[in-house]
Amino acid sequence: MDWANIFTDATVAAVGPVAAAYALSAIGLNLQFGYAGLLNFGHVAFMMAGAYGLAITVDAGGSFWLGLVVGVAAAMALGMLMGGPTLRLRADYLAIVTISAAEILRLLVRSSWAEPATNSVFGIQQFADPFFDLNPFDPTRRYAIGDFAFQGRVLWVMVVGWALVGAAVFLLHRLIRSPWGRMVRAVREDEDATAAVGKNTFFLKLQTLMIGGALAGIAGMILAVEKQSVSPDAFQPRLTFFLYVIVILGGAGTVWGPVFGAIVFQFLLFFFDGFMQSAEAEGWFGSAIDATDAQQFKLVLVGIGLMTLMILRPQGFFGRRDEQLIGDTT
Repeated sequence: MDWANIFTDATVAAVGPVAAAYALSAIGLNLQFGYAGLLNFGHVAFMMAGAYGLAITVDAGGSFWLGLVVGVAAAMALGMLMGGPTLRLRADYLAIVTISAAEILRLLVRSSWAEPATNSVFGIQQFADPFFDLNPFDPTRRYAIGDFAFQGRVLWVMVVGWALVGAAVFLLHRLIRSPWGRMVRAVREDEDATAAVGKNTFFLKLQTLMIGGALAGIAGMILAVEKQSVSPDAFQPRLTFFLYVIVILGGAGTVWGPVFGAIVFQFLLFFFDGFMQSAEAEGWFGSAIDATDAQQFKLVLVGIGLMTLMILRPQGFFGRRDEQLIGDTT
């Protein structure tokens, strides 16, 4: 088994554009779940709103840059529409409603009724050319640092993606340390007490949902731009749970936790994927597991790793066992 190649591929994936998109979306989810205590199981819907807002705008004849604005606006509008009737619900009720809303939106986008705008299950392709026209890297060249190599096209998306992650981390840090951030944390700790001192807790939660949704919308656009394609089946509910794994892995209610969690999650996912494929090819499992099963077992191994983490360190890598939200959150 080529361990060096498995490690190299996993490391490349851990810092690639998808990892950057996951980190950005997880920062938005962390604001909602880690700081405000909102159990939003429909977070993937915001990513889909951002991606389709961009793609539909360009496909309809608008500019790519207008599409970016539309994508963010669509994600924030979805936050307002989803939050208005649901944020008065508590915990598991909110989770059920939000995951249902996200799945309804996905099925609506892939329906024949929406086909003129969304192209149904086939999605929309080739809408990010203006972005790649600004690429300072040669798209035909491979840029390497030791054994780690990236195509110029991928490297451009990586640079922009991680720059946006850095900006989001800075924004989150400033927000959480502001008076607004202290009120959001207070809502999570005791919503009734916060309301009793005259704070509009519903409006605070709605703001949190919209800001987190905007970050997820930008993350969805990164995924769409990287693939030059957007389709409804790319935004399955399991993506939301991947993001929860990332937030919990890094530490909910911490600034850097989602970034670290996204890197580790992608590394483990591709490391176990490479390990299982190599083991199956070398006949480790005989006829018990085929190539398709080997690809699925990577999720089993990641799940076992997460269970172990929850037993040994339930607060995640950056979290603390004592109260995180009142003390230092960095």
